[in-house]
Amino acid sequence: MKHLTTTLAAALAFTFAASAQAAPIPYANEGTESNVQYEFRAAATGDVVAYFAGSDASYMNEIALLVNGVDTGIRGLNNQTSVYGQMLNFGLVSAGDRLVFKLVNLNPADVGPFYSDRSLNSDGFNHIYSAAYGGDGEIPAGIAVGFEDLRNGGDFDYNDENFVFVNVANATDVPEPASIALLLAGVAGLGMSRRAKRARKA
Repeated sequence: MKHLTTTLAAALAFTFAASAQAAPIPYANEGTESNVQYEFRAAATGDVVAYFAGSDASYMNEIALLVNGVDTGIRGLNNQTSVYGQMLNFGLVSAGDRLVFKLVNLNPADVGPFYSDRSLNSDGFNHIYSAAYGGDGEIPAGIAVGFEDLRNGGDFDYNDENFVFVNVANATDVPEPASIALLLAGVAGLGMSRRAKRARKA
């Protein structure tokens, strides 16, 4: 049992290390709404910092943050004027605080806002996709979030405005099929390795 626990722990560590990328992960099912209901929490007591990671939108929008349902009043990282790696500090949060990201359309101003919590969106659609981000020379490792800024989810490619958030944990991290396959391959590989060692000893 101890060996199985060690094997699973090693395989899980390998899986999540492999799933963190050196660049924001594009949404794999473009054209189809993401069915994940994301929930984000503050990973530790400290500042939540957002980094601009690009935009593919004609609308003009900015990001805001709700902490335990209350808007911080801080908004920024305009997708038309921000540069890659530009940061915005949302200020101090406490470990475990519930975080909801809010995309505000400035032009046109009558669309949205859209939230990382689908239940808050007036159209009922999921407007975000999220994945682990391994960091690069401009943006540190964190949680990448890509938004759709159109009503009814737009084209569901989740790249209208992209951010990386630091000091944020994804409380609903669901491994994608590729990660699950990688985990199973790791477990199988470790099992075969142990059998081969036993066979050599016999």
